[in-house]
Amino acid sequence: MNTNPRIKDLALHDRPRERLAAHGAESLSKEELIAILLRTGLKGFSALDVARQLLAQFPTLDALARASLSELRTVKGVGRDKAVTLKAAFTLAQLMAREIQAEAPLLDTAERVADLLRELVRFGEVERFHVLLLNTRRRLIRVEPISQGTLDTILVHPREVFRPAIAANAAAVVLAHNHPSGDPTPSEADIKVTRDLIRAGQLLKIELLDHVILGRKTAERPKDYASLRELGFFYT
Repeated sequence: MNTNPRIKDLALHDRPRERLAAHGAESLSKEELIAILLRTGLKGFSALDVARQLLAQFPTLDALARASLSELRTVKGVGRDKAVTLKAAFTLAQLMAREIQAEAPLLDTAERVADLLRELVRFGEVERFHVLLLNTRRRLIRVEPISQGTLDTILVHPREVFRPAIAANAAAVVLAHNHPSGDPTPSEADIKVTRDLIRAGQLLKIELLDHVILGRKTAERPKDYASLRELGFFYT
């Protein structure tokens, strides 16, 4: 027997849509925001019930965003239309992240780099290496894809990294790639590549500011990224 309250049984000021309108989206929980997207549930079950089931099967938003349409539809109460709505919402988040890239954001910290690239690499099943080209004020010129590797290995050559930087008249660059395993801890290869590229940048008078590796948060790991500069690897 379902013991969770249905949305229609809640007081008006406790219903997700009314609370969002009155207090803003930040006041809602994940399940309440998902329930708004779902709109309705099954007979005897509310959209909140279905949202709870979704989060029980896909415990994080990252896992939910990665789920395919067919995987979403394995949850009771999620048919084709609801699965499509969820997939559309997460895809819009990715598109928003790409639009932000075009607004010349200030990238003077590893956290800001991670914020910029998080949605771009979230669904990567292999390592993808990017170089961020920056002007003299540390604002983004553009993100340049460099290479795509296997699950564990990626090949990066200085000419691929610095050719677009020279062409764009960039004053500095930031390296970034993802670890599909979710653990952003740098490997020995990551450290070696970084030091090689630091030396190449010094010769070309283009400063390498950082190398940011993106992964996923866990209960034990509150940050989903690692900065090689912050970890003390920026010496040659």
